[in-house]
Amino acid sequence: MKTYPTKNIRNILLLGHGGSGKTTLTEALAFNGGAIDRMGRVDEGNTLSDFDPEEKRRMFSISSSIIPVEYGGHKINIIDVPGYFDFIGDAYAALRVADAVVIVVDALAGVQVGTEKAIELLSKVDVPAFIVVNKMDRENATFAKVMDNLKEAFGNKVIPFELPMGEGEDMRGVVNIVDMTGSERKDNRCFDVEVPEDMKEELEPFREMIMESVAQTSEDLMEKYFDGEELTEDEIHHGIRTGVLDGDLIPVLCTSAVQNIGVETLENMIIAYLPSPKDAKPVMGKDPRDGKEVERACGASESFSALVFKTIVDPFVGKLSIFKVMSGVLEATTEVYNATKEAKEKTNHIYVLRGNKQIEIEALLAGDIGAFSKLGVTVTGDTLCDPKDPIVYDKIEFPKPVISMAIEPKTKADIDKLSTGLHRLIEEDPTMSFNRNNETKQTLLSGLGEMHLEVISNKLQQKFGVGVNLEPMKVPYRETIRKSASAQGRHKKQSGGSGQFGDVWVTFEPGDTPNDDFVFIDKVVGGAVPRNFIPAVEKGLQDCMVEGVLAGYPVTGVKATLYDGSYHAVDSDEMSFKMAATLAYRKGMKEASPVLLEPIYKLTITVPEEYMGDIMGDLNKKRGRIMGMEPIEGGKQVITAEAPLAELFKYATELRSMTQARGEFEMEYVRYEEAPAMISDKVVAEAQAAKEKK
Repeated sequence: MKTYPTKNIRNILLLGHGGSGKTTLTEALAFNGGAIDRMGRVDEGNTLSDFDPEEKRRMFSISSSIIPVEYGGHKINIIDVPGYFDFIGDAYAALRVADAVVIVVDALAGVQVGTEKAIELLSKVDVPAFIVVNKMDRENATFAKVMDNLKEAFGNKVIPFELPMGEGEDMRGVVNIVDMTGSERKDNRCFDVEVPEDMKEELEPFREMIMESVAQTSEDLMEKYFDGEELTEDEIHHGIRTGVLDGDLIPVLCTSAVQNIGVETLENMIIAYLPSPKDAKPVMGKDPRDGKEVERACGASESFSALVFKTIVDPFVGKLSIFKVMSGVLEATTEVYNATKEAKEKTNHIYVLRGNKQIEIEALLAGDIGAFSKLGVTVTGDTLCDPKDPIVYDKIEFPKPVISMAIEPKTKADIDKLSTGLHRLIEEDPTMSFNRNNETKQTLLSGLGEMHLEVISNKLQQKFGVGVNLEPMKVPYRETIRKSASAQGRHKKQSGGSGQFGDVWVTFEPGDTPNDDFVFIDKVVGGAVPRNFIPAVEKGLQDCMVEGVLAGYPVTGVKATLYDGSYHAVDSDEMSFKMAATLAYRKGMKEASPVLLEPIYKLTITVPEEYMGDIMGDLNKKRGRIMGMEPIEGGKQVITAEAPLAELFKYATELRSMTQARGEFEMEYVRYEEAPAMISDKVVAEAQAAKEKK
């Protein structure tokens, strides 16, 4: 593959609902560019994009892939990202490096949740877009109906640039409304044809809409148009490009990717109307030496810099770091410095990836996408640059995990490999996390959905040979007391020779709040307990607080006051007083009305207004409390609520079900509070049963 100048590069991100045909469209684009000899099929597991074993098994994308296509003297870097929400993290990363977006819509389904999500993502960045209505060859597919859906979602800036020749199973080609040309499929190939006579009248209103949009891109064109003068071909194409780049115009095209109908037209329009990286605004970063802001334009004359937006981990090949050259020129001899980590990286080869194939190249110019293998410290989001002119770009913001499950190794051999495998997968997937909960003794795996966690567990087996089971996570309950109680702890042991003796009186009382740390107070007077033994009493009580008297959960919100005791001049020692403190704890805490505490989490839920009733009702069932509601743009509401963690383990799945995947939420720990008697009794009974089994 040759090196392309910046102006001849197009970085295109494919977005859309799962199953809309993004991967098949990528195949058709690659086939037309000569990257492959035969189009693969998702159901056959032989596509360029879906090369991961897990993708082949499930028959849909779970990770983004970069497919460079050489077409018409240009290089189109297609970034195909998953449409399913459990794997949406890759879309966030790709948005940082894409110069344009193509939203793929299923002609039968129309605007789906994934389409709406694509619109939301698009609104967060300043990049132009196309819409491709795919699967126009399917039975009952109607272009006009989809256009109505799109206008509702996007407004009047969506304008059809193509109409299908025939619809449903009769689709045989497309008509380009701008150029008034046709493309028809015959003998498994598409040929340029004249526009059918019976369609010319149908095209006129749409062509008029395009001309009006073009006229609005400049005063000169506006004046010329309303004076009734014909716009030249150059004026039309320039006006369309201006409207697209400004975001005032979103062309709608139609395709049948599986039959490769309309795909060539799409490629031509990508080149004609969508921007090169050179058209983008300069990107801001910071100089790591002084923290001052630095501006970098996407041009070959600038110093080299690159942003790593994806990492692929392979236990055999090693790590691949995929990046976009943000500025300058990258050659095999270029010195590469990780400005984020402030460390030099050793590089030998520059690659371009096409699915799972690595194509070695000599150089990449500003705006292009490539990969390094086996970098030492570099991870997703890091900035690579010239050490003489360093810059650090902002980190990529990924969605936070919303669901957690306990991950358990299947065998003893798996225990040692589990942590290594998880750390390696986090390099590949920043939307996952894991941590050890010392209270429940579980390792918790967190991600964006149940399917996401399943895929991670399967990857652990496939890539690192780690067998795991996913189990429901335990609630980290705690215990406290409601009232004060005093108790004596007297430890006396005599077994020949020196004995043991410790005697303490301790008052246990509630702290200011149930969430307070344990507090020890020394009120001993007159040397009833010698000063040198008092730390042993405190340590003994501190150790006891790890396990409550109700169900064995850690104790919080307790004050313990040592106010009296006695000792023996010979037999007393630190261990004796520690044991005495333990005895006092067991007696006193039982008499101080112990209660179970449960963790309470704050929920921030964003949903369309029509689902408010369902959400509120569900939160009430979950013992939740509504704290507030706030309307936001797009006909949505933000609900703030609090609910016990025990009710929220599967809330990510439940919310998607209730809102047809249109709802989102975040949750964070707030405090512990007393659990209702029914919950407490159940937890205590389970703890006692588990204790009896041991």
